[in-house]
Amino acid sequence: MRVGSDAVEIVSLSPERLCVRGALTFRTAKRAATSASRMLDESSATSLEVDCGGVSESDSAGLAMLLNWLARAKQLGRGLRFANLPAEIHALARISDVDEILEAGV
Repeated sequence: MRVGSDAVEIVSLSPERLCVRGALTFRTAKRAATSASRMLDESSATSLEVDCGGVSESDSAGLAMLLNWLARAKQLGRGLRFANLPAEIHALARISDVDEILEAGV
């Protein structure tokens, strides 16, 4: 992974656990969304946890992307929860009144 604010990586730690590393921003949203959708579509797990502890930078596009992942998991009939959400994502979720949705998962 290239180091910098335009780098993002989503890796599978196990069949039930993904990890996000790098920036979840307007610059990386399309790449991260494509990668996450592919991983969700290919996963055979009934429930997934996405560890966001490696997120170095985030903005409203990052929040929108996480909400999109929840919607996609729900469409696929899978559970999805986030762990270690960054403070920026929590703050944006509260302001947008979606914090309960983001924290509850599907």
